[in-house]
Amino acid sequence: MRRQRARERRARERRARERWQRERRRWAAEAGRRGTGLRAALRPLFTVTGLVLAYYLLPLDERFRGGTAVSLVLGLLGVLLLFLRQCHSIGYSETPRLRAVEALATVVPLFLLLFGAVYFLLDRNEPGSFNSALSRTSALYFTLTVFSTVGFGDIVPHSDTARIATMVQMVADLLFLGVAARVVVGAVETGLRRRDADESSPDASDDA
Repeated sequence: MRRQRARERRARERRARERWQRERRRWAAEAGRRGTGLRAALRPLFTVTGLVLAYYLLPLDERFRGGTAVSLVLGLLGVLLLFLRQCHSIGYSETPRLRAVEALATVVPLFLLLFGAVYFLLDRNEPGSFNSALSRTSALYFTLTVFSTVGFGDIVPHSDTARIATMVQMVADLLFLGVAARVVVGAVETGLRRRDADESSPDASDDA
């Protein structure tokens, strides 16, 4: 009887220690998520601020020639690669939703500022490409009106080059809004499933 009671007491103590360890892991995971959430909220802010400052401060004096068109294509490919990398990181993040917000807050401004710089360079090197001269702010404003499909009509492309650049943005906008949203949602769902599986596996092994 004494041995049986001792075994039962040791079993109860072992289960209590296991429950305590599980609670400690949960608390540590929650604390890590709060810290990750704060960093995920601050990183997009710093990233967007840096991109906007670069857009306004970098010397955009290059002639709009074939090299500029190649730079636009390479820039779009760079945005695509960055987006795919961000989506991959969403699937392995402990906070997939916050990581998705961070990814969109990085990729969308970069996408818009890229076209804003193209329109500014185009109007600077080929005056009359638009119905009015473009500053950096007005070029970014025109980019946003095309992206949001508002089209106030106060800025209109006149030259064929400007119209081609605008059409390229229209097609890129459709792909970005139609395909990217599904990709991000799928990455978030994958990340949530993987996180839930990782959280449940230690408990299952402890209970066993």
